[in-house]
Amino acid sequence: MAAAQLVVPAVAIARTTVQLRHRSLKFYALHTGESLTTTYWQDGHYLPGELDRINYILRDFRANEVKPIDPTLLDLLVRIRHRLSTAEPFQVISGYRSPVTNAMLHANSEGVAVHSLHLEGKAIDITVPGRSLAQLRGAALAQQAGGVGYYPRTGFVHVDTGRVRFW
Repeated sequence: MAAAQLVVPAVAIARTTVQLRHRSLKFYALHTGESLTTTYWQDGHYLPGELDRINYILRDFRANEVKPIDPTLLDLLVRIRHRLSTAEPFQVISGYRSPVTNAMLHANSEGVAVHSLHLEGKAIDITVPGRSLAQLRGAALAQQAGGVGYYPRTGFVHVDTGRVRFW
């Protein structure tokens, strides 16, 4: 029993070290068919070129506008992916939205906020292959790190880095 107690902390420390060395994500943009696999953080630093690649795939595809995505959102997605125990890509419905796109979507849907965090690159609407929306929602809520919107009728979960809240 004493030996087991010594082994468990070593395993936990090893996992933490691996996670701290790099952070990787996979995306599949449903509207454009583009995909990206990237390690965007390594050895204690965000990698600017990889952040640029993420900004591009999460751009407003309607307006073809690119805006920096909040790295805190990316880190949140890494934790969600880990919680879901999956290597599948996040299927992206919406990342950054330009003011024009957001206004158009708001005019056509009650679920789109006028001052959406999508406008600031701090929100994403996603699904994950092989995981239910309820599982995705649960993994996001468990992080207690921002907003989580559950949209089972339209088939996605909204995650943002705003204040902690859910709907």
